[in-house]
Amino acid sequence: MSIVGQLIDDFVNYWQRRRDQNLQWRLGRHGDVTEMRRAKAMAEQALVAQLKKQAQQLAHDLAVNKIRNVNDLAMVKVQCKQELKDYQQYLQSLDRLKESLRNSYSHLPEAVAFTIHHHAKQLLHRMWEAEEGHEKMKVEMQLLQFMAAVHEDSRAALQGETNDGLPQNALAFIDADSVVK
Repeated sequence: MSIVGQLIDDFVNYWQRRRDQNLQWRLGRHGDVTEMRRAKAMAEQALVAQLKKQAQQLAHDLAVNKIRNVNDLAMVKVQCKQELKDYQQYLQSLDRLKESLRNSYSHLPEAVAFTIHHHAKQLLHRMWEAEEGHEKMKVEMQLLQFMAAVHEDSRAALQGETNDGLPQNALAFIDADSVVK
């Protein structure tokens, strides 16, 4: 055999040995590879199952939150409607108060009655806009005291108990309130 033939034969033998070694290695690791593939498939199935479970839990949580939000929104709407109705009733009451002043003090310039009415509306607006419950209660008490003063002035005027013909209590309350601001 020639050197070239010998080299080719050595190369073929080397290549076959390497292939046989590779095959032996693969056969020796076949169980490990199979186990790894099985473990990978099981891990993927477990992950898919966990993701499905989490998706179901999330869908449930979203549904519960949606129902809760719908209910909360309905409650807020009802409360807002009631508050709007209350506010309108307050405004109507203030309009009646203005008319009562005009009737009790027929000689009084209309601007004074409007000023008293406007002050009552400002108090009402401050009460409505107050964010904190304590502040809201404080302004509500001021409004009640002011309306009581106006009512007392009207009662006194109708019974002829006033000498100067002005709603003194209401005007004093406005003056005191303007100093506090």
